[in-house]
Amino acid sequence: MELLLETNLSNLYYRGKVRDTYDLGDSLLIIATDRISAFDSVLPCGIPDKGAVLNQLSAFWFAKTAHLVPNHLIAVVDDATWLNNVYGEKVCAGYYSFPDYVARRSMVVRKAERIDIECVVRGYISGAAWAEYQEKGTVSDIPLPKGLVESEKLPEPIFTPTTKAESGHDEPITIDEMKRLLGRERAEELMDKTMRIYRYAHDYALERGIIIADTKMEFGLVNDRVILIDELLTPDSSRFWDASQYQAGRSQPSFDKQPVRDWLIQAGWNKEPPAPMLPEDVIAQTTERYREAYRHLTGKEL
Repeated sequence: MELLLETNLSNLYYRGKVRDTYDLGDSLLIIATDRISAFDSVLPCGIPDKGAVLNQLSAFWFAKTAHLVPNHLIAVVDDATWLNNVYGEKVCAGYYSFPDYVARRSMVVRKAERIDIECVVRGYISGAAWAEYQEKGTVSDIPLPKGLVESEKLPEPIFTPTTKAESGHDEPITIDEMKRLLGRERAEELMDKTMRIYRYAHDYALERGIIIADTKMEFGLVNDRVILIDELLTPDSSRFWDASQYQAGRSQPSFDKQPVRDWLIQAGWNKEPPAPMLPEDVIAQTTERYREAYRHLTGKEL
């Protein structure tokens, strides 16, 4: 079905590893596909329902946090017929129509001037942050208390920005560097908005059995007003842990593509393209992890 999208729709605005974005004139259509990437490579297979989870969960969080920070969401596409009636002529060149595939995995959003900073907030020490702490006692050059163990909750969440790379890895920067890039006032505004959303979402999720260990957010400008863009608090942009299994001092199982990473490592892949095809059981396990995260957080089945 993704080949239909590539062939039938004109006005492709941007193609990422997972999302395809189309220009609707005064707005954008973002389609969350079932594509999956690992170690900077897109795999030859998709993960069924992954795109729907990412889209629906982002929409859920945009609605839940709109009282804290405005966002770019205009409408969630639940029906391809509605999309064709409103936007078909703008994107499909009067000949093709949007396939049913776009339903539930797409949203129409406001256009915004993207701020080229990934706003990362960490409430627990894990992943690359844990590796830096072991070596230097810091995370993004922020000194942390001595004696922390892997996955431990931090005394207070910390803000660790990165650059927003078009390809390859985002690069960590310090808060001072962020202030030099954006100006002190704008940088502090982004930090404040990121922290407000994280604290709210962390407490909400914890009541539903999920720890949001860390997450990243993106912001844009509309008439010089900061709004949330891209995705929000999904398994692709966040580290979700099962609160019932949480134990500081070790790595934690997460609600994301961990089965994919684990299998690729065990299979001996050298992390150079092309990536190998995943076995069916790994695909099924990964689908269930995404669906389970959605179920826990929203209280609904996908």
